Amino acid sequence: MNELQKRISQIGVVPVIKLNNPQRDAKPLADALCAGGVPVAEVTFRAAGAAEAIRIMTESHPEMMVGAGTVLTTQQVDETIAAGGKFVVTPGLDIEIVQYCQQKGITVFPGCTTPTDYHAAFKLGLEVLKFFPAEQSGGLAKIKAMAAPFPMFQVMPTGGVGLKNLGEYAACPVICACGGSYMVTADLIDNGKWDEITDLCKKSVEIVKEARK
Repeated sequence: MNELQKRISQIGVVPVIKLNNPQRDAKPLADALCAGGVPVAEVTFRAAGAAEAIRIMTESHPEMMVGAGTVLTTQQVDETIAAGGKFVVTPGLDIEIVQYCQQKGITVFPGCTTPTDYHAAFKLGLEVLKFFPAEQSGGLAKIKAMAAPFPMFQVMPTGGVGLKNLGEYAACPVICACGGSYMVTADLIDNGKWDEITDLCKKSVEIVKEARK
Protein backbone atom coordinates (compact mmCIF):
# COMPACT_ATOMS: atom_id res chain seq x y z
CA MET A 1 0.00 0.00 0.00
CA ASN A 2 1.12 3.57 -0.61
CA GLU A 3 1.39 6.14 2.18
CA LEU A 4 -2.15 7.47 1.75
CA GLN A 5 -3.63 3.97 1.79
CA LYS A 6 -1.66 3.17 4.96
CA ARG A 7 -2.95 6.30 6.68
CA ILE A 8 -6.54 5.50 5.72
CA SER A 9 -6.05 1.95 7.01
CA GLN A 10 -4.76 3.26 10.35
CA ILE A 11 -7.95 5.33 10.79
CA GLY A 12 -10.15 2.41 9.72
CA VAL A 13 -13.24 4.36 8.59
CA VAL A 14 -13.98 6.65 5.66
CA PRO A 15 -17.03 8.94 5.89
CA VAL A 16 -18.93 8.97 2.59
CA ILE A 17 -20.39 12.45 2.23
CA LYS A 18 -23.03 14.08 0.06
CA LEU A 19 -22.91 17.84 0.56
CA ASN A 20 -25.78 19.91 -0.78
CA ASN A 21 -24.43 23.22 0.55
CA PRO A 22 -20.62 23.12 0.53
CA GLN A 23 -20.18 26.84 1.21
CA ARG A 24 -22.12 26.49 4.47
CA ASP A 25 -21.22 22.96 5.57
CA ALA A 26 -17.82 21.87 4.22
CA LYS A 27 -15.62 23.61 6.80
CA PRO A 28 -17.64 22.81 9.95
CA LEU A 29 -17.95 19.23 8.74
CA ALA A 30 -14.19 18.98 8.27
CA ASP A 31 -13.77 20.44 11.78
CA ALA A 32 -16.15 17.82 13.21
CA LEU A 33 -14.47 14.88 11.45
CA CYS A 34 -10.98 15.92 12.55
CA ALA A 35 -12.17 16.49 16.11
CA GLY A 36 -13.49 12.93 16.07
CA GLY A 37 -10.18 11.46 14.97
CA VAL A 38 -11.27 10.82 11.37
CA PRO A 39 -9.28 13.19 9.12
CA VAL A 40 -10.49 11.55 5.92
CA ALA A 41 -13.53 12.09 3.70
CA GLU A 42 -14.97 10.75 0.47
CA VAL A 43 -17.07 13.56 -1.03
CA THR A 44 -19.39 12.12 -3.64
CA PHE A 45 -20.16 13.65 -7.01
CA ARG A 46 -23.81 12.70 -6.42
CA ALA A 47 -24.29 16.32 -5.34
CA ALA A 48 -23.36 19.42 -7.32
CA GLY A 49 -20.45 21.31 -5.84
CA ALA A 50 -18.44 18.24 -4.83
CA ALA A 51 -15.21 19.74 -6.15
CA GLU A 52 -15.88 22.95 -4.23
CA ALA A 53 -16.47 20.94 -1.05
CA ILE A 54 -13.18 19.09 -1.55
CA ARG A 55 -11.35 22.38 -2.03
CA ILE A 56 -12.86 23.98 1.09
CA MET A 57 -12.20 20.94 3.30
CA THR A 58 -8.63 20.57 2.04
CA GLU A 59 -7.82 24.26 2.46
CA SER A 60 -9.31 24.43 5.97
CA HIS A 61 -7.61 21.20 7.06
CA PRO A 62 -4.46 20.49 5.01
CA GLU A 63 -3.82 17.39 7.15
CA MET A 64 -7.05 15.80 5.90
CA MET A 65 -7.17 13.17 3.17
CA VAL A 66 -10.12 14.37 1.12
CA GLY A 67 -11.10 12.51 -2.02
CA ALA A 68 -13.97 12.18 -4.46
CA GLY A 69 -16.58 9.45 -4.62
CA THR A 70 -19.04 8.33 -7.30
CA VAL A 71 -16.53 9.40 -9.95
CA LEU A 72 -17.88 8.41 -13.36
CA THR A 73 -15.77 10.44 -15.82
CA THR A 74 -12.17 11.51 -16.40
CA GLN A 75 -13.40 15.12 -16.22
CA GLN A 76 -14.44 14.51 -12.61
CA VAL A 77 -10.95 13.13 -11.96
CA ASP A 78 -9.51 16.39 -13.29
CA GLU A 79 -11.91 18.40 -11.11
CA THR A 80 -10.86 16.36 -8.06
CA ILE A 81 -7.16 16.96 -8.69
CA ALA A 82 -7.70 20.68 -9.34
CA ALA A 83 -9.57 20.97 -6.02
CA GLY A 84 -6.71 19.34 -4.12
CA GLY A 85 -8.33 15.91 -3.77
CA LYS A 86 -6.04 13.07 -2.71
CA PHE A 87 -7.94 10.05 -4.05
CA VAL A 88 -10.73 8.91 -6.36
CA VAL A 89 -13.43 6.31 -5.67
CA THR A 90 -15.54 4.81 -8.44
CA PRO A 91 -18.71 2.72 -7.93
CA GLY A 92 -17.55 0.13 -10.46
CA LEU A 93 -14.35 -0.98 -12.16
CA ASP A 94 -13.86 1.41 -15.08
CA ILE A 95 -10.52 0.53 -16.66
CA GLU A 96 -10.28 3.85 -18.51
CA ILE A 97 -10.74 5.87 -15.31
CA VAL A 98 -8.32 3.66 -13.35
CA GLN A 99 -5.61 4.06 -15.97
CA TYR A 100 -6.29 7.80 -16.19
CA CYS A 101 -5.85 8.13 -12.42
CA GLN A 102 -2.63 6.13 -12.61
CA GLN A 103 -1.34 8.45 -15.34
CA LYS A 104 -2.25 11.48 -13.23
CA GLY A 105 -0.66 10.02 -10.11
CA ILE A 106 -3.79 10.02 -7.94
CA THR A 107 -4.80 6.99 -5.87
CA VAL A 108 -7.94 5.24 -7.12
CA PHE A 109 -10.26 2.81 -5.35
CA PRO A 110 -12.58 1.15 -7.90
CA GLY A 111 -15.71 -0.69 -6.87
CA CYS A 112 -15.16 -4.45 -7.25
CA THR A 113 -17.37 -7.33 -6.12
CA THR A 114 -16.79 -10.21 -8.56
CA PRO A 115 -13.88 -12.49 -9.48
CA THR A 116 -13.83 -10.81 -12.89
CA ASP A 117 -13.49 -7.38 -11.23
CA TYR A 118 -10.73 -8.62 -8.95
CA HIS A 119 -8.83 -10.24 -11.82
CA ALA A 120 -8.98 -7.04 -13.88
CA ALA A 121 -7.85 -5.03 -10.83
CA PHE A 122 -4.93 -7.41 -10.39
CA LYS A 123 -3.84 -6.81 -14.00
CA LEU A 124 -4.07 -3.06 -13.39
CA GLY A 125 -1.65 -3.39 -10.47
CA LEU A 126 -4.10 -2.20 -7.82
CA GLU A 127 -3.72 -3.05 -4.14
CA VAL A 128 -6.83 -1.67 -2.40
CA LEU A 129 -10.34 -2.11 -3.78
CA LYS A 130 -13.69 -0.65 -2.83
CA PHE A 131 -16.24 -3.44 -2.24
CA PHE A 132 -19.58 -1.86 -3.13
CA PRO A 133 -22.38 -2.28 -2.26
CA ALA A 134 -20.94 -4.42 0.52
CA GLU A 135 -23.87 -5.93 2.39
CA GLN A 136 -26.02 -6.30 -0.73
CA SER A 137 -23.16 -8.08 -2.54
CA GLY A 138 -22.58 -10.77 0.08
CA GLY A 139 -20.91 -8.82 2.86
CA LEU A 140 -18.02 -10.12 4.90
CA ALA A 141 -18.62 -13.74 3.91
CA LYS A 142 -18.06 -12.91 0.25
CA ILE A 143 -15.09 -10.67 0.99
CA LYS A 144 -13.43 -13.55 2.85
CA ALA A 145 -14.26 -15.99 0.05
CA MET A 146 -12.78 -13.63 -2.55
CA ALA A 147 -9.59 -13.31 -0.50
CA ALA A 148 -8.77 -16.98 -1.10
CA PRO A 149 -7.93 -16.65 -4.82
CA PHE A 150 -6.98 -12.97 -4.49
CA PRO A 151 -4.96 -12.64 -1.24
CA MET A 152 -3.03 -9.66 -2.61
CA PHE A 153 -5.88 -7.19 -2.09
CA GLN A 154 -6.98 -5.07 0.83
CA VAL A 155 -10.66 -4.12 0.70
CA MET A 156 -12.75 -1.08 1.63
CA PRO A 157 -16.37 -2.25 2.06
CA THR A 158 -19.02 0.44 1.65
CA GLY A 159 -22.78 0.04 1.71
CA GLY A 160 -24.69 -1.25 4.72
CA VAL A 161 -21.78 -0.77 7.14
CA GLY A 162 -22.66 0.96 10.43
CA LEU A 163 -21.87 0.93 14.13
CA LYS A 164 -23.57 -2.45 14.59
CA ASN A 165 -21.36 -4.38 12.17
CA LEU A 166 -18.28 -2.14 11.91
CA GLY A 167 -16.37 -4.21 14.47
CA GLU A 168 -17.03 -7.45 12.61
CA TYR A 169 -15.71 -5.98 9.38
CA ALA A 170 -12.74 -4.23 10.99
CA ALA A 171 -11.59 -7.46 12.64
CA CYS A 172 -11.10 -9.12 9.25
CA PRO A 173 -7.42 -8.89 8.20
CA VAL A 174 -8.22 -8.11 4.56
CA ILE A 175 -10.20 -4.98 5.47
CA CYS A 176 -8.27 -1.75 4.91
CA ALA A 177 -11.05 0.54 6.16
CA CYS A 178 -14.85 0.72 6.07
CA GLY A 179 -16.73 3.39 4.20
CA GLY A 180 -19.99 4.65 5.59
CA SER A 181 -22.45 7.53 5.67
CA TYR A 182 -23.96 6.74 9.08
CA MET A 183 -21.79 9.40 10.78
CA VAL A 184 -22.51 12.01 8.10
CA THR A 185 -26.21 11.58 7.28
CA ALA A 186 -28.23 14.32 5.60
CA ASP A 187 -30.03 14.99 8.88
CA LEU A 188 -26.79 15.48 10.79
CA ILE A 189 -25.24 17.75 8.16
CA ASP A 190 -28.30 19.79 7.15
CA ASN A 191 -29.11 20.50 10.79
CA GLY A 192 -25.55 21.31 11.78
CA LYS A 193 -25.26 18.52 14.35
CA TRP A 194 -21.48 18.74 14.33
CA ASP A 195 -21.01 17.46 17.90
CA GLU A 196 -23.00 14.32 17.06
CA ILE A 197 -20.83 13.73 14.00
CA THR A 198 -17.72 14.07 16.16
CA ASP A 199 -19.14 11.61 18.70
CA LEU A 200 -20.00 9.05 15.99
CA CYS A 201 -16.48 9.36 14.59
CA LYS A 202 -14.96 8.80 18.04
CA LYS A 203 -17.17 5.72 18.55
CA SER A 204 -16.17 4.38 15.15
CA VAL A 205 -12.46 4.81 15.81
CA GLU A 206 -12.83 3.07 19.16
CA ILE A 207 -14.73 0.14 17.61
CA VAL A 208 -12.01 -0.29 14.96
CA LYS A 209 -9.28 -0.15 17.61
CA GLU A 210 -11.02 -2.80 19.74
CA ALA A 211 -11.68 -5.05 16.76
CA ARG A 212 -8.04 -5.02 15.68
CA LYS A 213 -6.56 -5.92 19.07
